[in-house]
Amino acid sequence: MEIQIQSIHFDADKKLKDFIQKKVHKLSTFYDRIVDAEVFLRLEKQGASIKNKVAEIKLNVPGNTLYATQTTRVFEESVDLATDSLRRQLKRHKEKLRN
Repeated sequence: MEIQIQSIHFDADKKLKDFIQKKVHKLSTFYDRIVDAEVFLRLEKQGASIKNKVAEIKLNVPGNTLYATQTTRVFEESVDLATDSLRRQLKRHKEKLRN
């Protein structure tokens, strides 16, 4: 599975990219036919100084595209919650294919 990581208006460090690679690659244990994944990271300003971190993950599977967005104060938490959502979506997609 090919994973593309795009950080919008900032540079993501290697540690964050490795964390994302590990989390998204782990989704292939739930459904092995994932074609590729795109991860978008961006900062969301609320007011003058408070910034929220947004992680958007798009998975391309045969015949469908699964998408999850999460906003928290830390990128790692946003990615973690988004991958949990995608894991549930993958399980649901797999069940539909069986029936």
